[in-house]
Amino acid sequence: MNVDITVAASLICTVGGFALAWLVFGRTKTKDDKAEGASIATITSDMGYIKSSVDGIDKKLEKQADKHIELLERVCDVEASAKSAHKRIDSLEGEIK
Repeated sequence: MNVDITVAASLICTVGGFALAWLVFGRTKTKDDKAEGASIATITSDMGYIKSSVDGIDKKLEKQADKHIELLERVCDVEASAKSAHKRIDSLEGEIK
C-alpha cells in the first residue's frame, strides 16, 4: 500500500511538473514574441528613415551634378570667349606693327 501511494504521488508530481513547465514556457514565448515584434517594428522604422535619407541625398547629388554641368558649360563659354579675344588682340597687334 505504501508503494502505491508513493507511485501515485510520483506520477502526480511528474504530471504537475510537466504542466508547470508548459505554462512557464508558454508565458515566456508570449513575452519573447512581443519583444521580437517591437524589435522588428523598430528596425522597420529605422529602415524607412534610412531610405528617406538616401532619397534626399540622391536628390541633392542630382542637383549638384546639374550645377556641375552648368559650370562646365560656362567655363567652355569663357574659354571660347578668351580664344576669340586672343585672336582679336593678335590681329590688332598685327595692325599696330
